[in-house]
Order: sequence, then structure tokens, then C-alpha cells
Amino acid sequence: MSESYAFIGLGHLGGNLAASLIRNGFAVTVFDRDPAAVERLVALGATAATSPAEAAAVAGNAITCLPSPKVSEAVLAGPGGLLEGLPTGGTWIEMSTNGRDEIVRLAALASARGIETLECPVTGGVHLAAVGKITALVGGDAALYARHRPAIEAMCAKSFLMGPIGSAAVIKVITNMLAFIHLVAAGEALMLAKQGGLDLAQSYHAIVASSGNSFVHETESQLVLNGSYDIGFTMDLALKDLGFALGMGRDFGVPLDLASRVNAIFEQGKEAYGGAAWSTQIVKLLEDAVGTDLRAPGFPARLEI
Repeated sequence: MSESYAFIGLGHLGGNLAASLIRNGFAVTVFDRDPAAVERLVALGATAATSPAEAAAVAGNAITCLPSPKVSEAVLAGPGGLLEGLPTGGTWIEMSTNGRDEIVRLAALASARGIETLECPVTGGVHLAAVGKITALVGGDAALYARHRPAIEAMCAKSFLMGPIGSAAVIKVITNMLAFIHLVAAGEALMLAKQGGLDLAQSYHAIVASSGNSFVHETESQLVLNGSYDIGFTMDLALKDLGFALGMGRDFGVPLDLASRVNAIFEQGKEAYGGAAWSTQIVKLLEDAVGTDLRAPGFPARLEI
């Protein structure tokens, strides 16, 4: 018999992850502050709860996908939170992006109540989550990972057990740091092509087939060339993750010159376009500075697989 799960946090990412669980036959009880998000999942077969505690009590295990460690702590340990509903021996699977210290501290709060924790942040983008092809980065006990692996594999095409709690936070922050560096670099590359008189569509495809290619160029550059920038991930979230990376750099004694410069660029992007603007709009800073846009026909407004 498969495990049952509460799922708390049904935003761009969480909603797709929860839908994958339902699609694969898992019993899922959901809660989110946005009633429309809950309704979408109920229409797919989920059961609605009135609080995280109620959802956790019904399911026995809980998954969270939330925007910040502060929100994760409130959902876990605040009034009406998961620790009020999860039974002893239940599992909390945290799919949000946290710093290492945050997830270690939160897992200790859960452990004190007899709750085991797996950290399970994901990487690859919302469009991959929508079709169950995203990658999970897991931290925690190997036996606990094995117990919940069917659910993780229902949501994610690949999963990597990185080590004890805190390990996944480190690799997740590393992958996001790389992605933001690559995004800024891709924008500069496309602008050089534009100002050099090249066809942008042909330049995009040439870069894809070159040693300078990146996953971010293959995906997010398309949204820039379309002009939608609609990646489903905001400037504020990018700055949160870059902040984690810079903090790790200080803690581990690693100078992060590129990440520091990219963080400053994202601060400019937030100031120019707002924290709720799509992170891909960081390229618009360059477009505005040069006074031209990066557009080419034949590219999608949203990424589809």
C-alpha cells in the first residue's frame, strides 16, 4: 500500500508537483492560502484541508513547497502547523529551497516531536515539474529516502541522495547560483550577437550547438527572444537563493566573485522592475541599457515539454 501525503504550498512549482502525485495514484490532501490553487488540485482528485495540521493528520506524512524558510517554519511549527497534526513516526518532506542552517534547525524541531525529515528541493524549472521530469536533490536518512522514493519518483524523473540533512540545501543553492550566472551570461551573449548584426534565432541555435551552451540558454533564452520572460520564478526568489550562496561562500571560505556580481545585477533588476518580476527579466536591464530588445520569431511565450 502506498504512502498518503499532505501537500502544503500549491504555487507554480508545488501545484505541479502535487498534481504529479495525484496523477500517479497517491492519496493527497492539500492546503494553500489561495483557494483557487486548492480548487485546481481538488479537481484533479485531491482532498482539501482547512489547515496544515488537519492535512497532516489525515495523511500521516507531509510535503511542503514554500517560498522562504520563514514560511516553512510557520507551516511546520506555527499555530495549526504540521507538528500539530503529524503522528509520531510520520515524515516531513521539505521541497522548498533553504539554507543549510535553516533546514538543519527545522529538522531538529521536527525530530523533537518524533517526526523524521527529508529535504528534497528540486531543480530544472516549473515546466519540467509540470510533466514529472524535474530533478530532486535529497538530504536525509537512506532508509527514509527508500521509503518515500516511490512518491519522489512520481514527481521527479531523477533523484540524487546527497548525504545527511543539509547536503541537499548546499547542492540546490549551487545549482541555482550557476543558473543565475548563466542567465546573465546568456543575455550578454545574445546582445553581442544582436549588436554584431547577427540573426538572433540563428545565433540562439548556434550557441545551443556550441561549447558555450547551457541548460539556461536552451530554455530561458527562448523566453527572452519571445519577449514574455515568463519563467514562473521571480526576482525575489532569485535574490533569496543568491543570498544563500553568498552566505555559504562566507561560511566555507570560498570567494564567489561571479556570484557576488550577479547578485548586484539582480538587486538592480529588482529596483528597476520589482521583486515580483520574472527573474528572466534580468536580461531587460541590458536591453534597456543598450536601447534595443532581443526578439526573434518562432520562440514560445512559455516553456513546454
